[in-house]
Amino acid sequence: MSGITLGFIPEPLSVPVVCILPSRRPPDGIGISRKFKQIKSSIEEIGLIEPLTVTAANQQSGQHVLLDGHIRLIALRDLGYVEASCLVATDDEMYTYNNRINRLSTIQEHLMLRRAIDRGVSPERLAKALSVDVSHIQKKITLLNGICPEATELLKDRQFSPELSRAIRKMKPTRQVECIELMVSANNLTVGYAEALLVATPVPLLINGKKPKKLTGVTQEQMGKMEREMGNLQGQYKLVEQTYGQDVLNLVLAKGYLGKLLENESISAFLRQRQPDLLAEFEMIVQTVSLDQ
Repeated sequence: MSGITLGFIPEPLSVPVVCILPSRRPPDGIGISRKFKQIKSSIEEIGLIEPLTVTAANQQSGQHVLLDGHIRLIALRDLGYVEASCLVATDDEMYTYNNRINRLSTIQEHLMLRRAIDRGVSPERLAKALSVDVSHIQKKITLLNGICPEATELLKDRQFSPELSRAIRKMKPTRQVECIELMVSANNLTVGYAEALLVATPVPLLINGKKPKKLTGVTQEQMGKMEREMGNLQGQYKLVEQTYGQDVLNLVLAKGYLGKLLENESISAFLRQRQPDLLAEFEMIVQTVSLDQ
């Protein structure tokens, strides 16, 4: 295809570690950080997965400038690596590499671990490679046990603690979906919120039909009130969900109408003299670019 230039040479190049110069100073204490330990353990256990990104070699010194992979380079040096696999960039623009990436969602991480287990990698080896306790790997592997497909779909692009699943799986599927919809709409996927929803769940909607232990500092009366308020909140949420599309359409039309109205100099002058407060509100509506405002 003409007019398209690759950002790096397609085939990785093996470059001596001593010939790779960092382009920035590493943060203080990076050598004892959790992230560094995980990367170092991963390289030690299964090798370097993602190549470093470097500029082309300087013609006089033969050295490359590192664009991306500073922590990996430190880990390689600590482990005694002589050479490192590198992608050689055709420009020196660092923005295009790891600076703007989408992190794995919790469910994507779960699926990757499950695939590794299915291919014969032991949980113990995964734990060693990721520098975590094996119990953490076990929780990740069993993340979706007892979670219905509809609830899984709602969580697929989210990041959350594996402990959240422990509370959700105690509910029946319909209740799981209701609670996760509430958590997603509130942008609050915390374990504490999930446990509060669990406590507020009516007994018929629980898997074992048994009410969970009350939260610390919450009386039986407060739990009953929480359950009633949660029921009202769910009803209001469903009502808003049914009318949301029409409401947004009405707001868009109203914004457009007000914009045309304020373009009329006579109307704007009248409002400015007689109804300045109303004019300010109209202008704010016209300038609104999202419903969050």
